[in-house]
Amino acid sequence: MTDYLNTLVQGILLGGLYALFAMGQSLIFGVMRLTNTAHGDFIILAAFAVFSVVAVLGFPPAFAPWIALGLLLPVGFAAGYGLQRFVLNGTLGRDPLPSLVVTFGLAIVIQNLLQEIYTADPRSIESGGLNTASIALSDGLAVGALPLMIFFIAVAMAIAMQWLFGHTSLGRAFRAVSDDRDAAELMGLDYRHVYALATGIAFLLIVFAGTLHGMKTTVSPSDGPALLLFSFEAVIIGGMGSFYGTLAGGIILGVTQAIGFRFDAGWGIWFGHIVFLTMLLFRPSGLFPKTQ
Repeated sequence: MTDYLNTLVQGILLGGLYALFAMGQSLIFGVMRLTNTAHGDFIILAAFAVFSVVAVLGFPPAFAPWIALGLLLPVGFAAGYGLQRFVLNGTLGRDPLPSLVVTFGLAIVIQNLLQEIYTADPRSIESGGLNTASIALSDGLAVGALPLMIFFIAVAMAIAMQWLFGHTSLGRAFRAVSDDRDAAELMGLDYRHVYALATGIAFLLIVFAGTLHGMKTTVSPSDGPALLLFSFEAVIIGGMGSFYGTLAGGIILGVTQAIGFRFDAGWGIWFGHIVFLTMLLFRPSGLFPKTQ
């Protein structure tokens, strides 16, 4: 019984990481119907950026990642705002192909740039032992301190983003340009600015995801496509544009993979793909489709 409970708990914690990966993707698609195929590579880029800042700062490992995170958050927001305002806004329209091509090109550039700078060797962000610390819940059942922290951060982000969309003027602007861009413009909203703000916020989530992922495990320049796939699956399972749905989708994906890993080390990822394909076949709108 303890083994099954451990599988469930570990799957839920893994799902929190997947939900964290997917939050930015959910935001971007929910506001502007843009699928960012470079999303996973931006997460890896953020992880390497934090790794570099930590190496330069020289602070104690227990504090350095959090200081680096604080320094890179405004950089991430500015990068996301600028990318959307001056590059991606020009690709938006009825045809989704231009945005897919541009973000795919960005993914290739990021991967090759990281390999040139850091080589293909995997790296990790030193966390002062946080990544190996564990909390005993009962006899035979323990959870990692960092995965537990990541899960609670993912829950907090889902709540915060849902509140932002439902109870703030910025959230109303996001919903307005998402529902009818032309009508929103007639009401005085500059959709280019609103889109850029959404991407800037999405990049804040990406910096968080990259930092925590780099603290939890090793990362390499070629990891981006796998993270994109997990993010996309979590968003589809949960429902496009719903942050609670994204959290639920990540947890479902994580638990499914954990069950698969219990049967065989090579089955976990495959089990997750099966759930994703099943959702596409029987409920393509996801469990909790956008209702904002």
